Amino acid sequence: MEAALYGPGGFYVRPGGPGPAGHFRTSVHASALYAGAVARLLGWVDERLGHPDRLDLVDVGAGRGELLAGVLAALEPGTAARVRPYAVERAAAPEGPERLDPRIRWVAEPPRGATGLLFANEWLDNVPLEIAEDGRYVLVAPDGTESRGGAVEGEDLAWLERWWPDPGRAEIGRPRDEAWASAVAGLDRGLAVAVDYAHTRGARPPFGTLTGFRAGREVPPVPDGSCDVTAHVALDACAGPGAVLLSQREALTALGVSGGRPPLALATADPAAYVRALVGAGEAAELTARGGLGDFGWLVQPVGIPAWRP
Repeated sequence: MEAALYGPGGFYVRPGGPGPAGHFRTSVHASALYAGAVARLLGWVDERLGHPDRLDLVDVGAGRGELLAGVLAALEPGTAARVRPYAVERAAAPEGPERLDPRIRWVAEPPRGATGLLFANEWLDNVPLEIAEDGRYVLVAPDGTESRGGAVEGEDLAWLERWWPDPGRAEIGRPRDEAWASAVAGLDRGLAVAVDYAHTRGARPPFGTLTGFRAGREVPPVPDGSCDVTAHVALDACAGPGAVLLSQREALTALGVSGGRPPLALATADPAAYVRALVGAGEAAELTARGGLGDFGWLVQPVGIPAWRP
């Protein structure tokens, strides 16, 4: 999985490709309403921090920097002037027409000593992990063929016993726990948020979730660099002290994203505004839909400030 995603010619690092948006649709790509909601969350963090001279915004798994660009555009100028945005991404920064806002710092690892908001949208699902089945590691060939490996033991076994006790097929999320803890450790004060398709201990999928995506279609997770290789996240295992687990539907609704239909009277008073509101309502409905993006998990981790919750 590491080689397929991030090695030479890996899915996320090879130059000249269409980027993640060319293969799958995330909340960031679905609507600018998502960036607006993150901007409002950053405003809440800013207030709790006492409006510091420097307000860090760290986007982990930044893709082509779309979320950062959207948040910066949604902020009022006085706040935007204090924001120091970081795009954390293992691929090279985009060039040409997709060139970044010059304010955005492109880095390979989350910065240390940040004060503000760390936001990771669909990052943890691409942190490589091991698969286990009936207490043994699952090995995989470059063509995707699986075979049985050695017995799971040590820290991986301890993780399974605590977080995924079903003896069937499991995804050992320990590397995700460690990656998240390391990212959060870079915050001196503020809020860290991870958003992903997720599950909790009481409802682990009995056959796992490992899959692939290419050009908008779900495909077998062949680890040859030709497709995304991803698995849902055990967000409850990642959560640190004081963390809050929410659905995206709960979080975005609290941040002002509503899929309610605009009043019909607006169609007569201002038809153009009615059409814009109708489009916005449709986008909001997609972001909060049951059985879709609205079921994503939000892990909200406070660092030195109160936890944010609806």
